[in-house]
Formats: sequence, C-alpha cells, structure tokens
Amino acid sequence: MPDCRTARTIEDMPALYNAAADILGGNLQAGRADKVAVIDGVGETTYGALAAHVDRMTNALHAAGLQRGQRLLLCLLDSVAFPIAFLGAIKAGIVPVPLNTMLPSEDYRWLLSDSEANAVFVSAALAPQWEAIRASRPDVQFFSDGAPGWADFRARAAQAPAHAEAAQTRRDDVAFWLYSSGSTGKPKGVVHRQSSMRLTANLYALGVAGYRETDVVLSVAKLFFAYGLGNALTFPFAAGATAVLFEGRATPEPINALLRRHGVTILGGVPTFFANWLAHDGGPKRGDMPSLRLATSAGEALPAHLGQAVHDRLGIDVLDGLGSTEMLHIFISQQPGQVRYGCTGKVVPGYEARIIADDGTPALAGAHGELQVKGPTSASLYWRNPEKTAATFVGEWTRTGDQYVCDEEGWYSCVGRRDDMMKVGGIYVSPLEVEEALACHACVLEAAVVPAPDEDGLIKPKAYIVLKQGFAPGDGLEAELKAHVKARLAPYKYPRWFAFVRALPRTPTGKLQRFKLRDAL
Repeated sequence: MPDCRTARTIEDMPALYNAAADILGGNLQAGRADKVAVIDGVGETTYGALAAHVDRMTNALHAAGLQRGQRLLLCLLDSVAFPIAFLGAIKAGIVPVPLNTMLPSEDYRWLLSDSEANAVFVSAALAPQWEAIRASRPDVQFFSDGAPGWADFRARAAQAPAHAEAAQTRRDDVAFWLYSSGSTGKPKGVVHRQSSMRLTANLYALGVAGYRETDVVLSVAKLFFAYGLGNALTFPFAAGATAVLFEGRATPEPINALLRRHGVTILGGVPTFFANWLAHDGGPKRGDMPSLRLATSAGEALPAHLGQAVHDRLGIDVLDGLGSTEMLHIFISQQPGQVRYGCTGKVVPGYEARIIADDGTPALAGAHGELQVKGPTSASLYWRNPEKTAATFVGEWTRTGDQYVCDEEGWYSCVGRRDDMMKVGGIYVSPLEVEEALACHACVLEAAVVPAPDEDGLIKPKAYIVLKQGFAPGDGLEAELKAHVKARLAPYKYPRWFAFVRALPRTPTGKLQRFKLRDAL
C-alpha cells in the first residue's frame, strides 16, 4: 500500500485502496508494532496485536460466509472490540454499520430491516435489547462477545488465521455506513467511501489539529458517532498515536480519572460535556492535567464563554469545529494558536464552503444563509432514499441545513438551524446568541431558546434554563435574567418567558433537540 499521508483529494489516492490495510499497515511499516494503539477497560493493545486481531476477524467473517458488499451491523460499546470488528470488516470488503448503542429494541429492528444486514455483532451488555429480534430473524447471523447463548465472535476470531489479504477494493468503493441521528424522522443510512477516513485524517487531524505520534487521545463522543469515530479511531491510528476507549457515560468523574491516569494529550469533547465538566465540584484545575495540550469541540456551536473558560482554567486551546455525518468529520474549524471564541472558524484546507441566501444567490459578507460545503469526504448517498439524496447532495455541494454568516476575513459563525431562526418584530433573531447571553450568567448551566407566540400570536423568544447547583428558580431570578440579556443584546431579543428544567432534550451525541421544546409549546 503506497504512503497516502500526503493525499488531499480522492484523485491523490491509489485506485486500488483498502482503508483498513492503509491505516494499520502504515503503523507496522513505521515500526510501531510494539507501540500501544488502544487502551480500554481491559488493558492495552499494541499496533501489532491489533493488526493480528483485525486479520483474524477478516478471516472469521469470511468463514462465517459473509460476502463482499454485505452489511454487518455493529452495536458495540467503546472497547478494542470496536476497531477490531470495524476494520476487520472493511479489510474483508464487508460493510460495517455502527449503531447508536442507546436505542430501544424497536429502533434496532427497523435498522436491521432497513440495512438488510446479514449479520449483527452486539456487546454482551446490550444483548437483552436484541433478544426478541434475534429470535424473530433466523435469516441473520447474530454474534456477541460473551452473551449467554449467543455465538461468540471473539472465539471465532481467535481460531482464525492471523494473516489476511485485504479485499481488492477501490478508493471510490463503499467502506462503511453511519446512520444519521434521525432527529427529524427516521435515521438515514449515510454511505461512505474507502478513501474518506484517510482524507479526514490528512485534512483535519494532521493538517489542522496537529495530531502527533506521541499523543494520547480520549473522545467524549462515542465511536458510533462520526465525530467519535474520527477522534478515537481514524485520527490516532493515522498519526500512530494511542486511543483511550471508555465504555461508560462520559461524566466528569470518570473522564477526569482517565485524563490523569493515562496522560491524555488531546480531549475530544462536546459543549454539554465542557459545561458540566467546569461546573462539577471535581472539575479540572490548571496543573491537574499537565499532559493535556488540546481539546476539540463539535456536535453544536461552542459558546464563547465556555471555550474561554476552559482556556482560562487549563491554559489550552479548545478548537470549535463543524462537521456532519454526511461529510464524515470537521470541515470548518478553529486552529491552534489562532482561536477566536464565539465563531466556528475557517474552512479546513481541502474543503470549500459557501452561504446561500433565501433567494438562492450567494449571501453577502455578514448576511446569514444556508451553509453548503464541498470536499472529498462527502458521502456517496443516503441508502434507499433518492429524494433526500437529491435534496442534500446538489452536484458537488452538500447542503448542511445550518444557518451561518461569514465575515470578510473568512470566519464562519453559526446562527442556528433554519427551523430554529425566529422573527421578532420582523427582524431575524438567532437562538444561539440569546443562549450565549443567558449561559454566561453565574446561575445558568445550560440554556435553550425557542420561538413562542404571545397573546396576540406574535413570535417572541422563550428560554428553557438548567440551573447550576445551589440556585433556585423564582420571579426575582427571571427578572434578573431578562435584565442580563437586555444589557448584552438588542432589547427585543430578550426572552419573555422562562421554564426551569432539570435537563435539556439532546440526542445521544449531545446535540440539542430544539424541536422537542417547540413541540411542547
């Protein structure tokens, strides 16, 4: 396999290309066989051992009768089993499809039917969610890593030969799918090419974030999520670094313990985690984690005060960025040493972006419109969804659905999803700017703002507030929050109503679901 680390376009990649052979083979060729690739709850796995496990998995999949191009669903927690199964399938030419590990059984039943998968790998802890499905689908092979009564894919792989030839796939062939979050309907199967993992690593991880061979990387986002897949698999493996995988919920206490224990240098987070992390009694302090040199944030816009607070507390940059399942990872980002908190950043070299106004013409600098992106890691299509494929992938451009503005220097800032924007007194108001104003109040942990009608049917902002510990709601606090917003924004933007809640509705990947708050009105 030629060295693909300098590739920036699909055309730069060799015509015959297998992503798993590249990402692991490059580390063996570089002499990293004895270097630790993965640390999980069981222990350490070197690059040499990981490559052997992947080859065994490739052979085991062939022995199970799975054919090139068939789908393999992965409902796996974050442990070394995930990269073994994921990369083993890709090396075999079989298409792995990671699934959200927090779904109810009926969602899994639908995903199995929609994908027409021939086999399913399930972590033992998640097997109960699949029992009824397994009983009803004798045409599908089901495997676990220790669930009683299930075929054990670890045992099958352990008995297979430790060397496998990679499938003769091409750079444009299908490598894997990721299902979209389905926040506005059924999830969509997003089909990605063999070349896309390498190109996201070259353009963003190595080219912008600056991943190094010496890095130890921990991702709050899980591997089934596009952001987490890049953070904790593609990027560390492409750099020859070490990935720390954690099966549990990413709450402050276990994350703090992992950061200290393993000397983590790069933390991939999301805004909700950073907010809870700083507010936690055992939150990080400067000097606690001397190895930590960088954090990244994605999933939703990082509030300016939050990024600045992490920087002030730990002395590290937080690189906000925008990516999507359709583009696989981040295509607009801040850069180390050039961070401007409160905006998303500049276009990652290798991608192009444009903002389209409501009338279909390019928006002027400073005017908001729909963000569209073009780049080599765009998905091929949505599986069996030609209407949404045609609506999203327009020629070489991918429509994001996000409303953005871009200034004359090329800095992009998010103003929300199209459906989130509201007109107050005939003037557009972004919920993000109101939320940012609220969230920098001392009592507010999180805020979400949605449009609501007043007694005359006119639209005004309504705020949902999660308070920090030690604060209680009341009329006096509402008046204080209104004054707080008026002092920072144009007066018409302040929330007319407040609802104090324990938590905001979010997707499993941490993205705010404003539509649920709107629907509750």
